[in-house]
Amino acid sequence: MSQTIKRKGKTARKAAAAQGNRAKVRSAKATGGSALDMAMGWLPFTEAQLQRLFVLAILAGVAALAWVVASAAGVPGMAEARFAQISKQAGFEVKHIELRGVKNINELKIYERALAQKYRAMPLVDLEQLRSELLELPWVEDARVSRQLPTTLVIDIVERSPRAVLRKADTYALIDETGHELEVIDRSAAKGKLIVSGEGAGQEIIQLSHLLEAAPALKPRVREAQWVGNRRWNLVFETGQVLALPEGVKESAGALVTFARLDGTNRLIGGRAIAIDMRAPDRVYLRVPEGEVQEISTKGGAVALASGGNGQ
Repeated sequence: MSQTIKRKGKTARKAAAAQGNRAKVRSAKATGGSALDMAMGWLPFTEAQLQRLFVLAILAGVAALAWVVASAAGVPGMAEARFAQISKQAGFEVKHIELRGVKNINELKIYERALAQKYRAMPLVDLEQLRSELLELPWVEDARVSRQLPTTLVIDIVERSPRAVLRKADTYALIDETGHELEVIDRSAAKGKLIVSGEGAGQEIIQLSHLLEAAPALKPRVREAQWVGNRRWNLVFETGQVLALPEGVKESAGALVTFARLDGTNRLIGGRAIAIDMRAPDRVYLRVPEGEVQEISTKGGAVALASGGNGQ
């Protein structure tokens, strides 16, 4: 005979606790939902747009992962090689090299670098690498390399301009205005060009040019400029006479102008003096072969003779 067991009903305390828990759950859901809705309202996207963005982000991640795997397997390299092969078969390969702007450079030195690209598929020509190699040449100040499809590689060269010849002991080298050495030449090739000498003389070419422009009538008669003690110039004229100038840009230019004026009245260049010293502010000292020194006042232009050394 079965017996039915009846459970006791919930006590008032348990019923109240359960009702309180259900109220808390409803409140939390309402609060969470309203906060999420509020955050969604701040974004400039609809819910559908956000879903699409989320899908795109996933696809981008998958594509990035696929690219990493393909790179590890060498797929991009194979694709690039295949593309280059197709381009070459279609006629896009280097068959001609056009050189522009070359006057003084030995063209063979440029072709030595450029010919490495000949018969190469155009897409495989590394223009920046070739330009970097050309910039290593002493005469090249700037270079531009471009493709002229389908078969021509164009090289535009900007050459450095020779401004003087730098003499070091028995060697001679053409230099530009910055002192950059362009090419070693022999002594006969240096004839007729302005020669500079002395430690650091190459870096003073611009200053020397400005100095000579102060007395343009004398400029073609100067054959050599000696940079002395890294502070001042000695000018050697075509006659072999030496003019010692003072230190300072303004002082040396002023002295050269004064010398030009005195040369016009006293014919100093080609005269008896073998050395002219203008380092004193108001006197010019002329050394003659006999060892005497002529003193010229730069104020009145008077000439006086004196004996002995000139203090050099």
